[in-house]
Order: sequence, then C-alpha cells, then structure tokens
Amino acid sequence: MIFSPLGFSAAGLADACRIELERLEDDRGFFARAFCMEEFAAQGLPTHWVQANISYNRQAGTLRGLHYQSAPSIEAKIVRCIRGAIFDVIVDIRADSPHFGRWIGLELTAANRSMVYVPAGFAHGFQALEPDTELLYLHDTMFDPLRQAGLNALDPALGISWPLGVTGLSARDASLPNLSDLKPLRP
Repeated sequence: MIFSPLGFSAAGLADACRIELERLEDDRGFFARAFCMEEFAAQGLPTHWVQANISYNRQAGTLRGLHYQSAPSIEAKIVRCIRGAIFDVIVDIRADSPHFGRWIGLELTAANRSMVYVPAGFAHGFQALEPDTELLYLHDTMFDPLRQAGLNALDPALGISWPLGVTGLSARDASLPNLSDLKPLRP
C-alpha cells in the first residue's frame, strides 16, 4: 500500500496551517493518514502529542472559547471536526507578533475532514454550525488547570463574525477578558 501524504497550507496567520487529508479511495471507502511525524517535522510542527480530547456540542450556535494556556504551559493544538460542522477561530496573542489580536476563521466539517494546526501562543474557539457536532483535539502540552485562560469571543475589538446567533456560551467564557485587558503571551 502506498501511504498518502498530508496537505499543509497557510491558514492566514503566521505559523498556523490548515491540514488536508490525502485520501486513497476505492469501492470500500478510503484510507487517509492523519498524522505523520516526518511530515509534521518537515513543516516545523510539533511531533509529540501528549493528550487527546473530545468536545461534543448538542446545539447549533454553541460557542466555546477563546481558550489557551499561559506560560509555562503554553500549548499547540490540532483540531478536527469528526461529526457535524464548526466555524473554528484562532487569535494570535503572542506578545512580539506583528499579528497580535488578528484572527482567522475556518470551516471544519466531518465532510471536508480538514484539520487546523493552532500554534502555541494562539487563543482558540469555535461555534457549532450543526447540532450534535463533535471535535477531536490533540495537545502538545498537558492540561494545566492553574494555567487555563481565555479571551472574550464576543469582544467587539476582535470583531469576529460568528456565522450563527450565539447560544450555549458558558458563564466562564462570557466573563473572559477582552483583548485590551489581555496580557500577551510570552513563551
């Protein structure tokens, strides 16, 4: 069997990328590689993932985020929608970045099977576009409850254009600081 390579493309902010699965298809369906240490290393991406998490969202419109971990537990992530569809947003909050405060949004769906690489120093969040949406996350750093942090996803200064009316926003996420109150990350 010939293994299929991954497709990496710039996502619009420094160091972030969209990862496409290259499928080997036949009458049974397809096979695709979702991770290859050599291909990730060639792109300068982490090759050691220490944790995998799943997020399930019952209702369309559910908004989660924007989350990150502060130093010394700053983490990179890979996110893939494995059921349903999301509008995935990452925000550059690195102290020395010329893109500080800029965001990009990508539609990740179970059908398009795309993934996004969220670099260390970015806040991450998403909105479920369909009911019963599920995500799979890979993290390069263990969860550290003392370092969990976030940015207000509804901050007008960010100007994120969420595609649906916002529902299911937790009290914690609603009380996260705005960009103007955020201390930029210094890895």
